[in-house]
Amino acid sequence: MKSSRNQTVISEFLLLGLPIQPEHQHLFYALFLTMYLTTIIGNGLIIVLIRLDSHLHTPMYWFLSNLSFSDLCFSSVTMPKLLKNMQSQVPAISYAGCLIQMYFLLFFGDLESFLLVAMAFDRYMAICFPLHYTSIMSPKLCGGLVVLSWVLTMSHAMVHTLLTARLSFCGNTVIPHFFCDLSALVKLACSDTHVNELVIFIVGGLVVVIPFLLITVSYVQIMSSILKVPSSHGIRKVLSTCGSHLSVVSLFYGTIIGLYLCPSANNSTVKETVMSMMYTVVTPMLNPFIYSLRNRDMKGALERVLCRKIPFFL
Repeated sequence: MKSSRNQTVISEFLLLGLPIQPEHQHLFYALFLTMYLTTIIGNGLIIVLIRLDSHLHTPMYWFLSNLSFSDLCFSSVTMPKLLKNMQSQVPAISYAGCLIQMYFLLFFGDLESFLLVAMAFDRYMAICFPLHYTSIMSPKLCGGLVVLSWVLTMSHAMVHTLLTARLSFCGNTVIPHFFCDLSALVKLACSDTHVNELVIFIVGGLVVVIPFLLITVSYVQIMSSILKVPSSHGIRKVLSTCGSHLSVVSLFYGTIIGLYLCPSANNSTVKETVMSMMYTVVTPMLNPFIYSLRNRDMKGALERVLCRKIPFFL
C-alpha cells in the first residue's frame, strides 16, 4: 500500500493552457486581454446604470445586476491567471490557489444558473400574472431568491472543494486545461475517487438539470399563456421581455450541453478547452451586449447618465 503522505505533498499544478502555436501567442494574448476588459467594462456599466437610474429599480434589473456581477467575477476567476501564464515559461498554479480557483469557478458558474432561473420566474409572473406581478415580486421575495441562490451555490462549491482537498496526488500534476477544472483534478488523483465521482454525477447533475428544467417549464407556461389569446401584440411582448433572457440561456446551457452531454472521442481535450472558453470567457462578455442592444430601458438609462441627468457619482 502506497504512503498517502508521499502522494499528497505537492506544492503546485501545471496548467497546460490553450492549444496555441508559439508564433500566435502574442496575438491571442491581445485578443483575450481585449475580451476580458470588454467583460469588465460591459458588466460593470450595467451594474452602475441599474444602481443609478431609478427607472431600473425593478425585479428584472435587480436580477440582471446580480447576473452581471456573477459574469464579471466568473471571468475574473480564470482570465487574469490565463493571461499571466501566457507570458510565463512555467504556467504553474499553487495547490491552494488551484482549489480556490476551482471553488469560485463552481460558485459563480452555479450562481449564474440559479439567477437565470430567478429571471425566468420573473418573466413568467410578468406575462402570466401581470395584475398581481407587483404584489408577488416584492423586494423581499426578490432578495430572498438571490440570497437562496448564493447559499445553494456556496454550499455546492464547498462540498466539491472539500472532497477534492482530501484526495491524494502522485507524480503527474499537469492539468490539461487553462484553469483548475474539477473533473481534471479528480482524474489526476491516485486515491479513491468514487465518492467524488458520485457527488459530481448526482449533485452536479442536479445543479445543472433542475435549473434548466425550471427555465423550460417557465417558458412553456409563457407560450401557453400567449397562445390562449394569440395576437401580434402578445408575441411582440414575449420577444421584447424574454428575448434577451432566452439568448443568454441558449448561450449558457447550449455550451454546457455541447460540452458534457455530447462528448466526442476525437480531440476531446481540444474540444473541452474551446467549449470551456465559451462559457467562462465569451458568454460573460456577450451578455452585456445582448441585454443592452435589445433593451430600451438600458439605452435610456445610458443616455440619461451621459446627458448628466443622473449624477454618475453618488
